[in-house]
Amino acid sequence: MEALVKKGVDVRCLLRKGSNRKWLKGIPTEEVYGDCSDPASLREAVRGVDQVFHLAGVTKAVKEETFFRVNAFGTDNLIHACLEHNARLRRFIYVSSQAAAGPCRNGKRKTESDECQPVSPYGQSKRMGEDLAIAHRHEIPLVVLRPSAVYGPRDTDMFAYFKLVSRRVKPCFFGEDQYFSLCYVEDVIQAILLTACATTPTGEIFFVSDGHEYRMEEIGDVLARALEIKAVRIRVPKAVIFGIASLSEHLSRFSRKPSLISRGKAEEMVQCHWGCDIAKARALLGFEPRIGLLEGARRTVDWYRKENWL
Repeated sequence: MEALVKKGVDVRCLLRKGSNRKWLKGIPTEEVYGDCSDPASLREAVRGVDQVFHLAGVTKAVKEETFFRVNAFGTDNLIHACLEHNARLRRFIYVSSQAAAGPCRNGKRKTESDECQPVSPYGQSKRMGEDLAIAHRHEIPLVVLRPSAVYGPRDTDMFAYFKLVSRRVKPCFFGEDQYFSLCYVEDVIQAILLTACATTPTGEIFFVSDGHEYRMEEIGDVLARALEIKAVRIRVPKAVIFGIASLSEHLSRFSRKPSLISRGKAEEMVQCHWGCDIAKARALLGFEPRIGLLEGARRTVDWYRKENWL
């Protein structure tokens, strides 16, 4: 949003009435209230705009059905709102997730043409959202982006790992090495802006990452360097993660707050290969990652410390 405002774009921001507006203070935007789960509330949000950037979604939930209600059917609601109330829309950009494609099964980096095999309710709901959107590709000009694991300022998901390393612990699993693609948030924003300007055919899907794969141990080492500390590597049995996830889910039913680690998240965490190939984004969008892991980690640590998160 800030990037669009800096480019001189008039921005309309869709908010829920209970949304935290902390990051909107001082930014000149038009605000409308609505919810992707409420089709009627989306009419004014989409009316008259040139482009829709759909980043809304749920990454944690108490009930599995919430993922599908928001990530899948919420996307469908937004698509239909555009079809019914904005016939001149020039671009609909759906920011999905690498989780929608699922992990690599052959040890190679996943490409957009590979079969999708999501392993969690979150990934399944994001994949369903893609399908529901792409079903209307001939009626609405749309593009789907699949970022890999995103980190950077304001992120709370990867923050948990930063916090562990800050306590001088670098966790990893017994067994095979694990490989992950990562992407600093500014590079994700770059990809979104490039997509808004590109003349790619409607219905295209693009993976987004920094172009590298990292071993789990390497990620911990880089974060320790960024934090300027020495941390101890601790190997954890995968069964322990599933045990923690099951207990967390049980407790969340009483607290009615999403668990930090669900069984679906645990299933994602234990997969060996989460690499993705960004050749298509490079070729068709002109996407070129700018921030490597060490620089991105240092920027993220600086922000966490400034905000007293660490």
